[in-house]
Amino acid sequence: MKIEILGTGCPKCQKLYEHAQTAITKAGSDAEVVKVTKLADITAYGVMITPALAIDGQVKITGKIPSVDDIVNWIS
Repeated sequence: MKIEILGTGCPKCQKLYEHAQTAITKAGSDAEVVKVTKLADITAYGVMITPALAIDGQVKITGKIPSVDDIVNWIS
């Protein structure tokens, strides 16, 4: 499983990355977390507001930081 954090590196993007890492640990998953920071790559997902989170290429949320439990639910 691949979790992508879409954002340019702002504090909210960093917080989302931390939440994703915590969710992986909590879920006992071996998912890979990747930061996508290039604007062209972010907009290729149709994302116009960051931060955003995609799991296996499917955007789950944009413009918000989901809770750790929300991310656990998505990856379980």
